Amino acid sequence: MLSRSIFNPFRASLRSTAPILHQSLHFPQPTSRLLPSKPPLTPRPSARHYASGSPFNRPRSQHSYNRFSNARAAAHLWNTSPLFRQATYLSAGGLAVFTFANIETVPESGRKRFNWVSPAYEREMGKRTYQAVLQQYQGQILPANHRSVRLAKKVVARLLPHSGLPEARDGGEWEVNVIQSDDVNAFVIPGGKVFVFTGILPICEDEQGLAAVLGHEIAHNIAHHSAENLSRVSFLLPFAWAAAYFLDVSGQLTFWVLDLAYNRPGSRKQESEADLLGLMMMSRACYDPQAALSMWRKMELVEKQMGGSVPGFLSTHPTNKRRIEDIGKWLPRAEESRDESGCGATGQWAEGFKSALPSQLGSRMGPGTTGLDNDWF
Repeated sequence: MLSRSIFNPFRASLRSTAPILHQSLHFPQPTSRLLPSKPPLTPRPSARHYASGSPFNRPRSQHSYNRFSNARAAAHLWNTSPLFRQATYLSAGGLAVFTFANIETVPESGRKRFNWVSPAYEREMGKRTYQAVLQQYQGQILPANHRSVRLAKKVVARLLPHSGLPEARDGGEWEVNVIQSDDVNAFVIPGGKVFVFTGILPICEDEQGLAAVLGHEIAHNIAHHSAENLSRVSFLLPFAWAAAYFLDVSGQLTFWVLDLAYNRPGSRKQESEADLLGLMMMSRACYDPQAALSMWRKMELVEKQMGGSVPGFLSTHPTNKRRIEDIGKWLPRAEESRDESGCGATGQWAEGFKSALPSQLGSRMGPGTTGLDNDWF
């Protein structure tokens, strides 16, 4: 912000002038003393006596206010040039046709969105990102025989057949990496490159919780959110440039407003969508959907311990409270999908087996022991 200097318009003192006498060689002095004598005449201060730097002294005609000059020029062209109007109509029509031709429906959620990026190009971008991540975390990636890596691979192998991704039917090029880091994070790069940070494993606690996390991350690939983000940015750029040009405002300000009003709400929709798709996927894979609810409750506690989160409208993700509410609404649908996959009876048998096996082993191996190594992480 430019600061305006404050000037004292009276800092140049008026020069004193000698009094002008009433008497004149041509006029006699007044003879009556009842007439008041006239005070000495002093010239009135004029603009030229003020400091030349004062903003109050500049004639109005000297101001050159050129704000919105580009907008005025465009309006003049619109009013005077038929060719300019035709070009504008053709551009707007072409943009509308291109936009509607690339509207598609996201599976499971049914959301309509604009996306022109092909899956092949999305995977090509993923390859470059994958190499960059490997370079960034070089030396922190756990070996393939580590138990955390084996568990993550097990969960991914169980989820993929229910993802609906063509490349997931035969395993494709999917790779699973676990990074030794305290970061509470996990992500899946387009093309099937899975990364799990060890910092999130205590929050997951077990295979069910990890399935909730990886189901969410794989869901981003199902919905091709990376391609959608690139499409969104390319769609916003012309509007941002036009606003910066015609309104004579900073390009950064324009992008900030568009990011707050359009990009961040879109990102929150994607995250909620991934919650839904991941919940349904883990349910069809015979994982307990209640585990997703438990995991996000733990995540909320961890977030509070870390100092809380930013306000919802400023965040790219929904608040944990909102996520917990949404998953609670989706649970009946997820449990129904789980039952339709034939998991109901199998799940009950598995839970009974898990609860009975430790007690049986404990009775054979002595008190206080179970014979099971539950410390996957």
